[in-house]
Amino acid sequence: MSLAPDLLDILVCPKCKGPLEHRTAPREELVCHACRLIYAVEDDIPIMLIDEATHF
Repeated sequence: MSLAPDLLDILVCPKCKGPLEHRTAPREELVCHACRLIYAVEDDIPIMLIDEATHF
């Protein structure tokens, strides 16, 4: 299962409040290009903690 479209419409990066790109392959994640952070999605729950995000 994937994140609900209604949820994706309201989610923003917690650091800069910018838009997020929703990726589904190879794993589901949310990407902020401005901050260069990747937020994981585990069991259809986005982990929107800045300290838990990975840099790219």
